[in-house]
Amino acid sequence: MRSVTGKESKFDAFVDKLKKESPIHIAKRMDAPKWLPIVIRIAAVVAAFLVCAIVTAFFEPSAFGTFFVEMFRGTFGTPRRVINLFWEAAILLLIALAVTPAFKMKFWNIGAEGQVLMGALMSATCIWYLGGKVSEGGLIVLCLIAAMAGGAIWTLIPALFKAKWNTNETLFTLMLNYIATAIISSAIALWVKTGSHVVGIMPNGHLPTINGQDYVLNIIIVALITVLVWVYLRFSKHGYELSVVGESINTAKYIGISVPKVIIRTMLLSGVLCGVAGWLLVNGASYTISTTLAGGRGFTAILISWLAHFNPLTMAITSFLVAFMSRGAAQVSTIANIGGSFADIVTSIFFFIVIASEFFVNYKVKFNFAHHKKNDKKGDSKDESTLSDTSSEEQTTEETTGVAVNEAQEETMSEFNHPIQHAEQTSDERSDNDETQNKEVTE
Repeated sequence: MRSVTGKESKFDAFVDKLKKESPIHIAKRMDAPKWLPIVIRIAAVVAAFLVCAIVTAFFEPSAFGTFFVEMFRGTFGTPRRVINLFWEAAILLLIALAVTPAFKMKFWNIGAEGQVLMGALMSATCIWYLGGKVSEGGLIVLCLIAAMAGGAIWTLIPALFKAKWNTNETLFTLMLNYIATAIISSAIALWVKTGSHVVGIMPNGHLPTINGQDYVLNIIIVALITVLVWVYLRFSKHGYELSVVGESINTAKYIGISVPKVIIRTMLLSGVLCGVAGWLLVNGASYTISTTLAGGRGFTAILISWLAHFNPLTMAITSFLVAFMSRGAAQVSTIANIGGSFADIVTSIFFFIVIASEFFVNYKVKFNFAHHKKNDKKGDSKDESTLSDTSSEEQTTEETTGVAVNEAQEETMSEFNHPIQHAEQTSDERSDNDETQNKEVTE
């Protein structure tokens, strides 16, 4: 234990030294004003537009000046384009609303794409087999019920496994996307015998238009759902319970919340909303079914929900920005002859920069190069003083060593001469004794 504590103390000392000597300091924002995150995110959006314009100029130098003009022309140029813009934002918003309750519960539902497809498949199935046999109003209602059931069943499967055996919901829901795609391919192959595997425009089950516009009713439905989900998450008992489960499962159990029940109930809600999205895509937009009907919106909606911090009202703004970037970039790519994938590139750049800005929302960066230079100068002067002190110490040590060597030599010589003197003294005493003995013999 002592050795571990010693290592930790050394590591802490090393970290403190790095903090003091580093010219760049990163610290958590504790008391940031409320307006600062808004300013940072607006700056990130502006930076995203500028970077996208620069990327456009890289592909087509003459398109830099017309980038912003064509972006707005592709989204607000005609009334039809405006309706298309709001419809694209609405369907993204609806799918983002579908995954938000699960995310607030820390249930990472990555299967929105497959859940939307299953809802669309159930709606298309009703149209395929009941179209022309029941009234249009009844068919639309049946399609809605079937779509919600299809999405709910597709979310109930991972919810049960999570509640019962605590499986990994991320992998589970992700794999269900591919299974849903395979089921739709099989259904299309069953319905279409010609080998084209393309279901044409189905003539029945279309949502009614408003003022001759196809998507207006769709947008109104999504707006109502947005308000309902916001009220549900903010003011209802169920919204409170899923937030507690997301914060701490142990706390939820301690206060008497049934965690498995909350998981299943919340995932059913997500599946129902995904089913509604599939219903709108089939009955109110494309009037057909295919494996690419969702168009990757299930994954884009995950980013929208996260960037909005699971706030339904903020999701509306984020969805609108994403739709604006996508539609506008499509117009730019058409005018500049860049390619159909340019819209995906622009959307990716937008997400990258906006997500990166969240770092500056949560942390502040301080640059202290002047202090670092002062430390360098102090370190140099300290090194010079250390060298001078070392040289003086070496000189003192040499003098001390020389004195000690001389004293040692004198002691050695004295010890060497002492036996000789003692021997001479002994021989003199012997000679004196011999003379005394001779005198005594003579006498």
